[in-house]
Amino acid sequence: MDLSSKRELVESELTEISITRQSELLGVNRSTLYYTNSINENTLAIKKEILKIHEEIPSYGYKKVHMQLQENGYRVSPNTVHKYRQEMSIRAILALRAPYTSKGNKEHPIHSYKLRGIEIQRANQVWSTDITYIRIKGGFVYLAAIIDWYSKAVLAWRVSNTMDTDLVMSVLNEALMLYGTPEIMNTDQGSQYTSYIHTDTLKQHGITISMDGKGRATDNICIERFWRSAKVEKIYLSEYDRVSALKEDVKEYINFYNNKRFHESLGYKKPMEVYYDSLKQESKNYSNNTMNVA
Repeated sequence: MDLSSKRELVESELTEISITRQSELLGVNRSTLYYTNSINENTLAIKKEILKIHEEIPSYGYKKVHMQLQENGYRVSPNTVHKYRQEMSIRAILALRAPYTSKGNKEHPIHSYKLRGIEIQRANQVWSTDITYIRIKGGFVYLAAIIDWYSKAVLAWRVSNTMDTDLVMSVLNEALMLYGTPEIMNTDQGSQYTSYIHTDTLKQHGITISMDGKGRATDNICIERFWRSAKVEKIYLSEYDRVSALKEDVKEYINFYNNKRFHESLGYKKPMEVYYDSLKQESKNYSNNTMNVA
């Protein structure tokens, strides 16, 4: 048993065996029974930054992470970085090659990128969608989502063992059913998104198709930032043995992200609050314009 478990076994009300004798039998120092661990804000900040670096550069070992931390303005020793990574069960990902989530199909037509220089002014003006992978015990699963660029609200998501058109279509159909249609949908050039069933569905709804330039993940920066937040703030804090446990955590996080998390880029408002406020304003503007025309 670890020290914490042993400390929990000590019973202060036990009259037959003194606390000192209990400590001896359990092999713990009596002074540790009265130690209360305090939260070190600097330690938490460093650990959060380590998680962020691991998400961005999973191949880094602790020495390179230490160098990156120094460059980012954190003062910490290499041994401490190594210790924190062990506490968080973080290891460099080298042995297993990460699965490709954006492999293209040369037979599918590619659409140009439509968002360069565009001003995002309202909800449902631009949506984007993407797939990311999540490591669980025994392999990987895939998380697909659709996000509204104006409000940063996640409109639909799915976790699946397979990365195919069924995954992306289930997410798309749910978003269309619940939130209507965007003016523009942005994706990468992965075969799931260039597939005829996906592009034809967008065309049937009158949605303009936009696709990232090849190798340009920053073209879809809105959802890339969401992936980073979800992994650093929730997913990387746990190890998953079952897909069902991961799904529950993703569901919980997205509810928090949409409805409770303050976003600096939104003036410290919450995504769904901004989304629905924008729809109300658009409806009000439409009613006013209709009255003026009449």
